[in-house]
Amino acid sequence: MKAATWTGVNEVSVEDVPEPTLLNDRDVILKISQSVTCGSDLHLIGGYIPFMRAGDVMGHEFIGEVVEVGKEVRDRKVGDRVVVAPFAACGSCWYCKQELYSLCDNGNPNPGITEGLWGQSPGGCFGYSHAMGGCAGSHAEFMRVPYADVGTFVVPEGVSDTRALFASDAASTGWMGADLAGTEPGDVVAVWGAGGVGQMAARAAMLLGAEQVVVIDRVPERLAQVRDNVGAEAVDYTTTDVIAELRERTGGRGPDVCLEAVGMEAHAPGAPGIYDQVKQQLRLQTDRPTAVREAIMACRKGGTVFTLGVFAAMVDKFPLGAAMNKGLTLRGAQVHAQRYIPELLERMRRDELVTEHLATHVMPLTDAPEGYRLFKEKEDGCVRAVFLP
Repeated sequence: MKAATWTGVNEVSVEDVPEPTLLNDRDVILKISQSVTCGSDLHLIGGYIPFMRAGDVMGHEFIGEVVEVGKEVRDRKVGDRVVVAPFAACGSCWYCKQELYSLCDNGNPNPGITEGLWGQSPGGCFGYSHAMGGCAGSHAEFMRVPYADVGTFVVPEGVSDTRALFASDAASTGWMGADLAGTEPGDVVAVWGAGGVGQMAARAAMLLGAEQVVVIDRVPERLAQVRDNVGAEAVDYTTTDVIAELRERTGGRGPDVCLEAVGMEAHAPGAPGIYDQVKQQLRLQTDRPTAVREAIMACRKGGTVFTLGVFAAMVDKFPLGAAMNKGLTLRGAQVHAQRYIPELLERMRRDELVTEHLATHVMPLTDAPEGYRLFKEKEDGCVRAVFLP
């Protein structure tokens, strides 16, 4: 079968790979209908997460049809149209019972790397390097999904594939940030990053009752989507002092909730951006924390900062003093998608959550290298590239 694979730093190709088979009784095999690029994939392609091997199939945000089921699968059957959580979770360990599904003790079959990096291992993520389990990803014609009764969700009639596709990661990640950051009615919420996750975080905050939601980015097409499709306010950080702007919009106090949806390759104009870029390229830090720093400085005293963007290990010039002395709550997580997908699908069915606009470029899987190029360079207004096997 055809699949989009990582073949080296800054290289993606479409190759023939073996078709997946059932390995465990709780597995299903999916025929992939749609799979989409994610900003965190760019970290893999760029070599910033150095645990990829040539030939690894990429992709972790997808929808498909069940074509084969393991003998212990109870809630799924051949023919079901399902959207899938990016992290494999067993559903029975302590973390799964706390609904912390991306921290599952059993989802990552190769926990040693991340135990060494972070002290403990999170769960396994499809198509996201051997540090996260080495599980084949979704940019393929077919895919094996373990723990199918826990991680796959039947899509309601009337919800299109393209809308439901984003419940897998972008919408569930964004919703998780707004929820776990404690967004309440009347809050002011600021979101750094207007990609798929940032836009969905903004929409989640609005649906949770936030009085004012401001999204910060620099790409005109993404800022236009924030205004036109999400209904939030948009700020171009290249034309204003973001911290001063947010203070002015909040009567001098600052946002109650700050959601960072940029991650380890954050851009910044001027000397700070050059500093972080050089430090990262020389491997004196693994991540560029520009957006996180700004969120901490902008957040009101006693507020919450939540990191949704992916970070690998170490950053420099982290404003810990500001976080401590301002009494901030700092949180972050990989997505506990199983916790949120059912509600998101229902909101999609009721047209409260619309995501089709994120699929700016729909193309055959054979064009995956070009799709990733457009996505990385943000050319032609590319917000997400969707691949059709």
